[in-house]
Amino acid sequence: MDPVKIIPCLDMKDGRVVKGVHFVDLRDAGDPVENARFYREAGADEMAMLDIAATVENRKTRLEWARDVASVLEDVPLTVGGGISSIEDIEALLDVGVSKVSMNSAAVARPELVREAAAAFGSERIIVAIDGRRNGDMPSGFEVVVSGGQKGTGLDCVAWAKQCEELGAGALLPTSMDGDGTLAGYDLPFTRGIAEAVSLPVIASGGAGTLEHFYEGVVEGKASALLAASVFHFRTFSVREVKEYLAGRGIPVIL
Repeated sequence: MDPVKIIPCLDMKDGRVVKGVHFVDLRDAGDPVENARFYREAGADEMAMLDIAATVENRKTRLEWARDVASVLEDVPLTVGGGISSIEDIEALLDVGVSKVSMNSAAVARPELVREAAAAFGSERIIVAIDGRRNGDMPSGFEVVVSGGQKGTGLDCVAWAKQCEELGAGALLPTSMDGDGTLAGYDLPFTRGIAEAVSLPVIASGGAGTLEHFYEGVVEGKASALLAASVFHFRTFSVREVKEYLAGRGIPVIL
């Protein structure tokens, strides 16, 4: 088993890091550059920055935010998502120091974008984010939602995950809208359903609140990386505490 990566996530709105519950009720969580520097020094394996309002506001990701955060991360890879809808958008982000991009709404609207991006930049740089919510009408029980969770798509999350793998995505980032910000734990059936359907790395996201939740994300959710925001931003745990806990329970991590 490869070492499990720990990924703090900066959700961005109006130039600040924010954190909500179920994608709403946002709280301020500080300056993005200060946070990025803090997490780099704390031992984060990677960082993610999601411009959560870009798609809703019908605009591109703010390049200056990405540039500023990437500039203090040194050798820590940065994934940026939000408002990415073209090859040109991806190229612009990579040019300012971003390592990978995450696509969601644009990939659902035009799946060929995933194939084109993987061909142009390499699969390892292309992540597809899958925001899902419970829907008993879907074969997997989960429906893909877009536009910051505001719109249902009628797409089954597991079927879409398989399609993304076929299109050339390098990793998947499933976030449970039901679990987001709740601190009640990752949505394990959701994460596991996707992880068992593909051979790609799957990044668990949405709901981590205890050290046990991180362990469950790997063992029960079958995730190969663990993304979290609230517990890190509000200093419930440090990145190192999470890694030491996982190592103590037999999960390989980079200490």
